[in-house]
Amino acid sequence: MLKKLYGIILLLIATFLFAVLDTSSKYLTASFAVPLVVWARYAGHLVLMLVGVAPGMGREIVVTERPGLMIFRGFLLICSSLLVVLAFSTLPIAETTALVFVNPLFVALLAGPLLGEKVPLRTWMATLSGFCGVLLIARPGGSMFGIGIVYALGCALCYAGYQILTRKLSATEPAMRQLFYTALIGALAMSFVVPAYWTWEIPTLKQALIISSLGLFGGIGHFLLIRAFRVTMASTLSPLLYVQLVWVTLLGWIVFDHLPDLLTTIGMLIIGASSLSIALRWPRG
Repeated sequence: MLKKLYGIILLLIATFLFAVLDTSSKYLTASFAVPLVVWARYAGHLVLMLVGVAPGMGREIVVTERPGLMIFRGFLLICSSLLVVLAFSTLPIAETTALVFVNPLFVALLAGPLLGEKVPLRTWMATLSGFCGVLLIARPGGSMFGIGIVYALGCALCYAGYQILTRKLSATEPAMRQLFYTALIGALAMSFVVPAYWTWEIPTLKQALIISSLGLFGGIGHFLLIRAFRVTMASTLSPLLYVQLVWVTLLGWIVFDHLPDLLTTIGMLIIGASSLSIALRWPRG
């Protein structure tokens, strides 16, 4: 019982850290280009891995049997990060997060052709319901419009590919090695992009603190998530992943003074319920 409670607490903290990361990223996009924000997130995460994890694992953190897939997985996460921060720069944070949470629906659909897993009828029904929720959020006359919706759904699709590769690689690659590769590839790839967007603007002390915290929130959040699923059954933890929607709604209200309207809230609940129905039933491996 204590072990189960420990895993639940770790997961709740992780979802809160992810919500803070998203809120901080949205806040920074008002002053800095999106690639700079994404680079700061990965660079900070890489430093955290090099200092806190690499010394204990040694070369095991780098040596991999499937470098091509590991690199491609890292690039999918970079695309996902860029797209979600672009979405945050144009859309409210709670609604954007809800749209990104359709990724379990994409995972379930793509797992058939890519992993050879059978897609049952209930998955197709959940997917249809989830996209009805998307339509409620992105309806004409609502607060969501334009290219931001495309960014958010593109992020969900890239993150679904990232999750499928994570499942495929889990048989040979330990979690910390996968986490290190995402930080390494993200930091290296974005370092080539940053010079094109660097304006030599010096951040204020407040901005500098927020920038330096991005990698910390992301790195610790992923570490706690891994630990949580290691000590507590996935069927127990999966429903709690959607607490992140609550966190981002609260933070969006506190930081940006924005609350979703009634129809948007209903759409968010439909997406959460549809994705949750798949998360509870879909086999893990």
